[in-house]
Amino acid sequence: MKKILTFIIIGLGFAAASCTKADVSESKGEGMLSVDMSIDSQTRAAVGEDELLNTAVVNIYKADFSGLVRSYTYSDIPSPMYLAADKYRVDVLAGEAVAATPEGASWDSKSYKGSQAFEIVAGQVTTVQVVANVNNAVTKASFDPTVAENFNEGYTLTMTLSDEAASTLVYDASKSGAEGYYIVAGLFEPSLTWTFTGTLAKDGSSFTKTGVIENVEPGKLYNMNLKYTIKDGDLVFSLSVDRSTEIVDDTIIFEPVSTGLAPSSVYEIWATRATIHADVDASEGEGKTIKFAYSTDEGSTWTYVDAVNDSEGTYKAELTGLAPQTKYTYALCIDDVQIGEPMTFTTEAAPNFPNASFEYVSKVTGNNYYKFYDPNCGVEEGMKMFWGSGNGEGPDGVNGSANMNIVITDVDTSTKIDGNQSVVAQTSSMVGMLAAGNLFAGQFVGLVGTSGGIVNFGRPWTSRPTAMRIWCKYETGLINILNNNNLGVSKSDYDRAQIKVAIGTWDYKKYGGSKESPVQINTTDESTFVDYYTDPSTIANGDVIIYKEGYSINKGELITADTTGWIEYVIPLEYHNLNAYPTHIVVSCAASQFGDYFTGYDKTKLWIDAVELIYE
Repeated sequence: MKKILTFIIIGLGFAAASCTKADVSESKGEGMLSVDMSIDSQTRAAVGEDELLNTAVVNIYKADFSGLVRSYTYSDIPSPMYLAADKYRVDVLAGEAVAATPEGASWDSKSYKGSQAFEIVAGQVTTVQVVANVNNAVTKASFDPTVAENFNEGYTLTMTLSDEAASTLVYDASKSGAEGYYIVAGLFEPSLTWTFTGTLAKDGSSFTKTGVIENVEPGKLYNMNLKYTIKDGDLVFSLSVDRSTEIVDDTIIFEPVSTGLAPSSVYEIWATRATIHADVDASEGEGKTIKFAYSTDEGSTWTYVDAVNDSEGTYKAELTGLAPQTKYTYALCIDDVQIGEPMTFTTEAAPNFPNASFEYVSKVTGNNYYKFYDPNCGVEEGMKMFWGSGNGEGPDGVNGSANMNIVITDVDTSTKIDGNQSVVAQTSSMVGMLAAGNLFAGQFVGLVGTSGGIVNFGRPWTSRPTAMRIWCKYETGLINILNNNNLGVSKSDYDRAQIKVAIGTWDYKKYGGSKESPVQINTTDESTFVDYYTDPSTIANGDVIIYKEGYSINKGELITADTTGWIEYVIPLEYHNLNAYPTHIVVSCAASQFGDYFTGYDKTKLWIDAVELIYE
């Protein structure tokens, strides 16, 4: 899991804890600015903490763009500072861009910029917070394995900013995946020229390809993937640029040193829990009881929780048992006295699957198999397709196993957990090949001759559950069709089922599917298979393996079925990225774990019912 690191500079605090009337002259139409800046130790800047802080440049402008009012480096800022009552804008510059001789291109020297409008009111002290983000154009170039396979050692990708030799970085195999930082602020229509050079292993000939990335912007990541392919007998060298990703890893926050609530990250607010924060000056908190209070009725009634010391001067609390999609008010209390003004947050929604007990199904016209929705049912959750199967979808003429008169996913009214029926996924043999019973969130696309099928997995989803609950019943036998000897199983092993769930940000243009169902899997092409534990677009995932009838093992724990054979599985979602929201959810239920490899027992049955997401 990639941890997002944050620079925090506490300061540019245009405030004093308190002041008398003598401190600020209202008659002169002035207000006061007092500056106190420091930097947290958790920085990953190439320069030292003191250097980053002391070289930060603070520029104050009139809001009407009439000109610069004040300009200081940190070491020169007067405290207090007086300004005429008016509207202003403050710019903060830090890092490489304000160095005496800045590097136009670097592997680790970053630049930061932030702006914030504020107003000085006569006789008052004004407080401003400025967030400074990475202000470089950033490149990240990665060499696909096909490059090393087809070129001799020594191939390079040279990136040059606006044709200036001094602003050049050279990617080689050791720098694959590294980030390069370019100072583009102040340049007119900056561009990045790239040149790949290498020697083809096949015949020793030289290969060169050049291109230009126009209109390079600060604060943007240009993610380039270099791949060597052969198409129609011609050599093709491809490069893709992702202009959409903003740099968010490194943020500098300039804020006043004070005691009070501190904003939470949006990603710390979940459906049923939240993390809240506060800054407490040592002089105000020492030896005192520090708590948070929270409320759903704007403070008419409060619930109190102890604050936990997170680091020097900072406190937090984990609020649990919250209601989804609910606005909460919270406050900081020291010795039972509320400090400052309360803040608010709203918890995420906690939606669940439509047609989760599979009550809404309909027979495909002129066929003997079901689709797992009913456009004529009159109930919204059952009218639109969410669940698909290898049977095929029917309405658009796309059939799967049903094209061979084999129904691999059916309805069973004789056994269920909820409602009137369950779904049974049943593995069968089809023209000498194994057809694994399945049920998934997505859509069947089509057959690949008689050797496999294509499925688009996923449905739109924006919430962050913590687990998935599913009820299953399983009957199987010894594997009798084995088409892959590299799976760690043999015909002396029982077939087993697998259920997967994942949330992520899969782009259909990269994963081959559709906007609705972005992850396309071709069962005849293992290169399309996705390992959600390592996939970079996966935010969280989990799975469970179900073994032969009567019992199962979930995360090493033996689970015994009840007398009906049904077992409740709770599959925790393991989060790999805590700083992102999903765009889609993937759910896949396979009666035969290795069905994609055409391996299993051809009479396996997996019953499924009452699928539910958990947000605890």
